[in-house]
Amino acid sequence: MTYDVALSQAWAELETLTKEKNHTVRFLNDQYGVDLDKRTIVSLLSNVPAKNHLSILILHYLSQKLRKVPQPTGEWISFKELDGGLVYYSVFRKRVLDPIVRKYGKDLKGFVSELTKRFAAKEVKQGDASIVLEAFDGIPMLITLWQGDEEFPPEANLLFDRSITGIFCTEDAVISAEIVASLI
Repeated sequence: MTYDVALSQAWAELETLTKEKNHTVRFLNDQYGVDLDKRTIVSLLSNVPAKNHLSILILHYLSQKLRKVPQPTGEWISFKELDGGLVYYSVFRKRVLDPIVRKYGKDLKGFVSELTKRFAAKEVKQGDASIVLEAFDGIPMLITLWQGDEEFPPEANLLFDRSITGIFCTEDAVISAEIVASLI
């Protein structure tokens, strides 16, 4: 499915859920204005339109939010546990985990200090360094790093709260994680 088709479907679905024409959605440390009349999504920090893949994600999230987003369960699951996740894990690893390792695999202190400041992430005690950040309101992600040594290279993992399965399809989950990985 092309971005244009996916965007059109997401706008159409949203229009069936609300009569309100303007909404605000938080993604990481930015707010996005969603205008149903103009069919636009604009960053309120930079006044720049959201890219298509982020727009689709924001529209899918807003549709679920209007239906009532499930509360986080506190139970972490891997991408492999999502529907079809095992089959697409190599893509997830390449698009999400590898970039995190490249950027922070040798800078665990920088990983924690930078992300807790920039995204109001919370440090947690797992692996060698871990943080929990909320991509969208009510959608936490746990990112864990292991430093590596002479035998093993640095490793990363990104886990989702189990509630993600009631919010996003697997494709949306991987895209949200990919965007998070690219922005951190």
